[in-house]
Amino acid sequence: MSTETRPTAFGRIFPPRVDWLAHAPAEEVIDPDLAIVDTHHHLWRAPGRYLVDDLFADTSTGHNVEATVFVECRQGYHTTGPVELRPVGEVEFVAGLAASSDTEHPGKTRVAAGIVGYADLSLGDRVEPVLTALLEAGQGRFRGVRNSAGWHQDPVIGNNHHGAGPGHYLRADFRAGLHRLARMGLSLDALVYHHQHADLIDLARACPEASIVMNHTGMPLGYGPFAGKEREVYAQWRSTMAEIATCPNVTMKLGGMMMRLAAYDYNALPAPPSSVELAAYWRPYIEPCIEKFGARRCMFESNFPVDKMGIGYRALWNAFKRIAAEASLAEKVALFSDTARHVYRLG
Repeated sequence: MSTETRPTAFGRIFPPRVDWLAHAPAEEVIDPDLAIVDTHHHLWRAPGRYLVDDLFADTSTGHNVEATVFVECRQGYHTTGPVELRPVGEVEFVAGLAASSDTEHPGKTRVAAGIVGYADLSLGDRVEPVLTALLEAGQGRFRGVRNSAGWHQDPVIGNNHHGAGPGHYLRADFRAGLHRLARMGLSLDALVYHHQHADLIDLARACPEASIVMNHTGMPLGYGPFAGKEREVYAQWRSTMAEIATCPNVTMKLGGMMMRLAAYDYNALPAPPSSVELAAYWRPYIEPCIEKFGARRCMFESNFPVDKMGIGYRALWNAFKRIAAEASLAEKVALFSDTARHVYRLG
């Protein structure tokens, strides 16, 4: 059980507080011409509406966001029909929004240029018709699935939203589904917490033909049973991240640590942190990833609107640019756009 006695807001998603975000310190956009592909965002009607116009309000704050990748969040599922096919509704929903956006807003950010949906890979070979349906629903935008395996026995952590239990990536039926996914030219967005990294390593080595995208900087946890154990967590995270980097089929998404790392309590601060402050919180995790994986296997993500709980879009990308300030121009291009274009086959 948790060592904390009070409920925590960490690990839970709430609508961003617009009035609080308005108190953010003013910042000029750093390197405004640098092309960005935002590799991880959601669109949803709840908790708190975040649809295309809301995304545009963020991507229009000064950074050169050329395209985005939508990642599944259980929106618009079909409510009837075979259970395994119900997630097709989400891809239909997002592909429709994206097509309308391209028509109505030519020249702006290409929303959901890539779509990552959900399929139950534990179906094994039986997942193929599901993936075929997702490809058709995506109207040329579907790029893969996210199948999360984040799990901890303490309920305060808040586990994956598909009900996967411990050892999900170690299951033979899941791996059969992953082999099928890879043979169809699709990628897996993977999510595990820092104490589960061994499962991800085993999966990557067992399925070397699979393109695996590790979400949210490897998901270090800093609340619940991990509160006050930052040094322990960091040492474990850094050790296993170095081993994951030896798996050439794994790419790392940098960012997405707002509600799990718990580096600061955004519900208690009078105003959002500056990009300088956020860069200081996240640099110890992002820099080692770039060092171990290399820029061509790393790509930045906003994880909006989830990370909007703790910072605005302009300051978030300024923080990433501060962290990458010493990188070469070629490395910056890879980190902010080219790795994403390659991994998600965006053209």
